[in-house]
Amino acid sequence: MEKISVAVRFRPPTASSATAAAAADPSASSGGDREWRVDDTRICLLHRNGPVPGASFAFDHVFDGAATNERIYGVLVRSLIRAAVDGFNGTAFAYGQTSSGKTFTMNGSTDQPGIIPLAVRDVFRTACEAEDREFLIRVSYMEIYNEEINDLLALGSEKLPIHESLERGVYVAGLREEIVNSAEQVFQLLELGEANRHFGETNMNVRSSRSHTIFRMVIESSAKNQMDSGDAIRVSVLNLVDLAGSERIAKTGAGGVRLKEGKHINKSLMILGNVINKLSESGKQRGHIPYRDSKLTRILQPALGGNAKTSIICTAAPEEIHVEETRGTLQFASRAKCVSNCAQVNEILTDAALLKRQKQEIEELRKKLQGSQSEVLEQVILKQRNDMHKSELERDRLAMELEDERKLRETLEQRLAEQQKILDGINNTSISPDQFTDSTQLDALKTPDSKERTVGFVASRATYSKDVEFSPIPENLGTIADEDLWMQLNKGCITDLEMLEMTPGFKCAPSIAEDKTSVATPNEEPIDARCQRLEKDCSHDRQQLEDSKARCAALENERDMLKKENSSLLDALAESRQEAGRLVADKEEVLKELDMEKSRMEELKQEIRLFSQAFSQRQGQLTSLYTKSKAIVENCKTSQLALP
Repeated sequence: MEKISVAVRFRPPTASSATAAAAADPSASSGGDREWRVDDTRICLLHRNGPVPGASFAFDHVFDGAATNERIYGVLVRSLIRAAVDGFNGTAFAYGQTSSGKTFTMNGSTDQPGIIPLAVRDVFRTACEAEDREFLIRVSYMEIYNEEINDLLALGSEKLPIHESLERGVYVAGLREEIVNSAEQVFQLLELGEANRHFGETNMNVRSSRSHTIFRMVIESSAKNQMDSGDAIRVSVLNLVDLAGSERIAKTGAGGVRLKEGKHINKSLMILGNVINKLSESGKQRGHIPYRDSKLTRILQPALGGNAKTSIICTAAPEEIHVEETRGTLQFASRAKCVSNCAQVNEILTDAALLKRQKQEIEELRKKLQGSQSEVLEQVILKQRNDMHKSELERDRLAMELEDERKLRETLEQRLAEQQKILDGINNTSISPDQFTDSTQLDALKTPDSKERTVGFVASRATYSKDVEFSPIPENLGTIADEDLWMQLNKGCITDLEMLEMTPGFKCAPSIAEDKTSVATPNEEPIDARCQRLEKDCSHDRQQLEDSKARCAALENERDMLKKENSSLLDALAESRQEAGRLVADKEEVLKELDMEKSRMEELKQEIRLFSQAFSQRQGQLTSLYTKSKAIVENCKTSQLALP
């Protein structure tokens, strides 16, 4: 946001204007002893050398009667012209009462050119200094007379309508625009416009402006090597406005046509003051801004609180008789100081510029997709995958260890059960031989196969030959040995199978029913020691079992934690995949938008071609029409001169 630049200029005092105003309104000169004092950038009203309450004002710049137009232009408008050449909209206008010096400030004279001639020369000078850009400058000149818009550069172009569009904003339809190449060509058009402007004589001024004039310059610029650079076309509008003066009917002595003109002028200036008042209010208190109530404010809408850099020169008369008008002008200037504009460069994208910017946007999106964000996502995904793989391996390892622990626990439980059974059996069967007195009872406890046999219980084979061939081995051996086979092998001797229960010299294992001497043999372990050893083994096995259970529980807890971590990693991986999918979708959408923009660019190319053709035809028609009208005017002048 940028504040409007406001300056006040006091013209030198003139005795003729004061005398004329006093003659028109004798009662106005009865105030006496009032004067304006200028102190740097402050202005205050003094009455008999004492300050008047509520009549002190401060501005950006204050110029006295000795200030020249060139100085005012250098302070207020030169930066505005440079900004307009760079693509910013600009507006400069003069506001003040009749005969306060507005037209002189804007147009100047032969010896002291005003803001408009200085601005025209400065525009072409600045454009020539820009070596890397080429310019196309168009000018138009219009007036608002009795709330009707007239074209000052074309005869018969009156009551032109105001239109508005998204591309051009607010514009006057049918207004003639001339393409100019030099400042001298612009000055010729200004002379033509000034000749068609409405002026009139009043008591305040011999040649009083009876209309508001707006001189407009449209400045287009582009890079000289447009196809290679791809730069946009900058289009800015520079408005230089000369307002008609606000006036009191009593002072001007106007009547008839001049009275009607004065009413329209005062109405438009009053609406301009209302717009400034609304714009100077804060956002919450600001209501509807009446731009459409006047054609002047409608045309100047971008310059008032819009997209433009604006400078206002408020002109004032120092004479005592004009104190009230000067106070009104200074109040208007004070309110205008509070208005802010939001100026920005106006660009029209060409095909090359559009492609270049789209390529830059695509490259930025690709960098975002392939840059740090994508690398971070890939690193996160890779890290999560590695963590998940490690967790799976750890889970498998823990599962194997858990399975081994379970097998070991089952083995220990089985061994413990067996040892417990053995211990219970020993405790239950540990019977002493002293408990039995009868030998028959001890014999009853012996195993039935534990009878001792004589050494010669095996069948004797004295006639058995060691020669292998002597043995009557049958030719065909079957899978079942019958009695005939035994008889053949033993040469007819029948073996008593009951005698084959024990081998010769084999002693059966010591029975639990034998005497105490067999228990106390030095080669065998005592039962008590064996019981103690088994109890120790059982307690050791129980301890190992408890340790295994504790380790199994710890492994199960660790497995659950790994499962939770694995699930969280899976969720994070899913979110990362969703993010990657979203980025891919965004990329595809950007590519689709690029295709749409390309198609739109092709359509715009076609429209530009059609518009160029239509514009060329229209320009030719207008040129021919202008030539014909000029010839008609010349013929009319010739015919008038020929008449006596």
